[in-house]
Amino acid sequence: MVESPPVASPPFRPTDSPWFWGLAFSAMALAGLAAIAPKFATRQTRLEARFAGREEAAGERARRAAGLEPLDLAEAAREPEAEPRRVVALWPLALVAAAAAAGSALMLAREARRCAAASRLGHATRPSARS
Repeated sequence: MVESPPVASPPFRPTDSPWFWGLAFSAMALAGLAAIAPKFATRQTRLEARFAGREEAAGERARRAAGLEPLDLAEAAREPEAEPRRVVALWPLALVAAAAAAGSALMLAREARRCAAASRLGHATRPSARS
């Protein structure tokens, strides 16, 4: 019986890997978050200040409804904090996108190494195609 030479595997193309697309989309998510962060901070500060004002006004209405002495909200107003603590922040989204990018990059590198090793050994199929 004559043995045929091993068939060369096709070169590794990163765009064929789902890990490449996971890396690309999570990197774009990080870039998008970086682009909107300043505008988001400005808008969120304004929204949270309005929310705090409504909370204080609702508390004052409840005091008056209960028959307690009314407070002057103008005197009780606090100075805005230099760096207010956000109720809604972007860092959890950035953390998830960064973790997805790191995981995708690791898996893409692993797949590229496995494919390179398979082509050196002369296997006909890509390692990721095996079950």
